[in-house]
Amino acid sequence: MLSAFGRAFRTPDLRRKLLFTLGIITIFRLGAFIPSPGVNYQNVQQCLQNGQTAEGLYQLVNLFSGGALLQVSIFALGIMPYITASIIVQLLRVVIPRFQQLYEEGASGQSKLTQYTRYLTIALGLLNATTLVSLARSGQLLPGCNLPIIPDSSVITTILLIITLTAGTGLIMWMGELVTEKGVGNGMSLLIFTSIAATFPTSLGAIWSAQGPGTFFIVLAVGLLTVALVVFVEQSQRRVPVQYAKRMIGRRTVGGTSTYIPIKVNMAGVIPVIFASSMLYLPGLIAQFNQPRQGEQLQPWVEWINNNLVRGDQPIYMVLYFAMIVFFTYFYVAITFNPEEVSDNMKKYGGFIPGIRAGKPTADYLQYVLSRITLPGALYLGFVALIPLVALVLINANQNFPFGGTSILIMVGVGLETVKQIDAQLQQRHYEGLLR
Repeated sequence: MLSAFGRAFRTPDLRRKLLFTLGIITIFRLGAFIPSPGVNYQNVQQCLQNGQTAEGLYQLVNLFSGGALLQVSIFALGIMPYITASIIVQLLRVVIPRFQQLYEEGASGQSKLTQYTRYLTIALGLLNATTLVSLARSGQLLPGCNLPIIPDSSVITTILLIITLTAGTGLIMWMGELVTEKGVGNGMSLLIFTSIAATFPTSLGAIWSAQGPGTFFIVLAVGLLTVALVVFVEQSQRRVPVQYAKRMIGRRTVGGTSTYIPIKVNMAGVIPVIFASSMLYLPGLIAQFNQPRQGEQLQPWVEWINNNLVRGDQPIYMVLYFAMIVFFTYFYVAITFNPEEVSDNMKKYGGFIPGIRAGKPTADYLQYVLSRITLPGALYLGFVALIPLVALVLINANQNFPFGGTSILIMVGVGLETVKQIDAQLQQRHYEGLLR
């Protein structure tokens, strides 16, 4: 493996791409520690040292920003607005026929969708920045900390802070696209990978100091088993065989080849986990805005939400979380994989599945395979996502448990994809690949 990396750095153009990618990642991590204008950096650090952390959806945003959210740095919003915008544009293809037409037009239409995603990213960044500044000023971003995060609450400081955070989101989006264009791998995915990996040393150190070496090594063992499980499932796929008939085009005979349609066990990726986390955060947010005034009694439904849907160690929260992940897995796979479209493309080019007639029988067969292979994928996603919640119950390490949920799914997925791209570029230059 080390010799393969040596060969990669000895190749001039590949070395240039790797160094460019590392340079962008370095700038991205430096921005996570530069405080925004108007923020008292000393007070923020003191609050964080006292163990104040975000909960719910903001815990997910803080994870994707590499801890920059709680420090209210210039990159506090991280890559989350772009992820949300991408998901929204993808879902709108089902609702708005114009978006589906643009997607089917090829490169030109997809470039317009990308432009729409950029505009929506800036709009969401502006909305998230306003929310973050409001939470920081009111003290709800780090509950329990009485130190002022933004001492100057004037209008000019607030506007400057919102513009800075929004500009940081736009800069992150631009850097991610630069990595995709001139570097190695998918830029946005690599920035998310970097943000999550940056939290691992702190999390493991906190477990060592709080729980002791015994728990620390148990966490490492669980982490290795989880990584092995995630790698195994992420690489698993159901290969549907496809045969192409021979055709005469002019004087040439084309077709007559055998291939397959790879249907992955986990086709939805980490999107269902993000959806489920966001949806479960909404009841707590609604209850937060319905807190009683002084002297009034807490409403029963607000009390029930506070007792069952705010903390992840509650059985009702775990059951709902698992069920919503399974539901969103089926929902997202149904949107992203269209058996009828695949069947029509196969029929257009003379392809067929052996033993299955072309047209609607092929679409029905693909739907049959897809619905059954999605079930183990959905159960696997729910199981991995519950690992940090189970860790909260067993060893009280939810905030510091790094191996589970969205973090390990994203890291393994992005790592495998990036290594495959480096391996492909090495093989194009007639070298031995990175993977053996």
